[in-house]
Amino acid sequence: MTLTKRVIPCIDVDVDENGEPAVYTGVNFEDLEYTGDPVEMAKRYNEAGADEFVFLDITASAEGRETMLDTVSAVADEVFIPLTVGGGIRTTDDIKETLRAGADKVSINSGAIADPSLINRGAEAFGSQCIVISLDARRRYDEQGEHYERVNGESCWFECTVKGGREGTGLDAVEWAEEAAQRGAGELFVNSIDKDGTQDGYDIPLTSAVCDAVSTPVIASSGCGSPADMYEVFTEADADAGLAASILHFDDYTIQEVKQYLAERGIPVRI
Repeated sequence: MTLTKRVIPCIDVDVDENGEPAVYTGVNFEDLEYTGDPVEMAKRYNEAGADEFVFLDITASAEGRETMLDTVSAVADEVFIPLTVGGGIRTTDDIKETLRAGADKVSINSGAIADPSLINRGAEAFGSQCIVISLDARRRYDEQGEHYERVNGESCWFECTVKGGREGTGLDAVEWAEEAAQRGAGELFVNSIDKDGTQDGYDIPLTSAVCDAVSTPVIASSGCGSPADMYEVFTEADADAGLAASILHFDDYTIQEVKQYLAERGIPVRI
């Protein structure tokens, strides 16, 4: 049986100059621009037919602070679809408190790389379905790591980064995806720093490499500029879900327009 593909909006949340939570949109994890209120945007996407919703606190890890749980709770009150929350999650207590605030799943990046056993302990305590491992990957063109061919013939490898893409780790993203899946991750977010905010399509080689390496569901992220890009990542990379931000935030397309485009081309989606 063919599994239904998911269309998932994502908000990147930081604090504004007044210390209030706000949604921001940027390019390559930089040049952030104010986009809206997180609770209002969550309500809008819930009503628009999103399959799931993702809330990422984009500076919690870099600043070493806890996730904005009050805002998470307010968002959870407005959405009646699965809610994934990420940012600043470093311990099983952090997982517990985030779930208690209303999240259905937690997305972990820096905390899991610093302590890979967090994946095992989180999956054992709360179930694999709650544990999403986020890979913030950047292309590297050097002799280190396993190389993957690009469309234009160049080869590169994909390095995991932490703290909102600010620090490299030396870890091969595909190898880390395999380890995370083996440790009990229920899903994998594949974020391309090179594609973030560009709206010129997902990183197909990166997403394909991860999908080929694991049987765990993969959510493609970064670079979606049109429904055609989501169609491509479903058909060329075999991603299980497509995450989008800019094209939805700025009303280039509605969720229903994206789903209708996919359905007309034979992609199974929930209309």
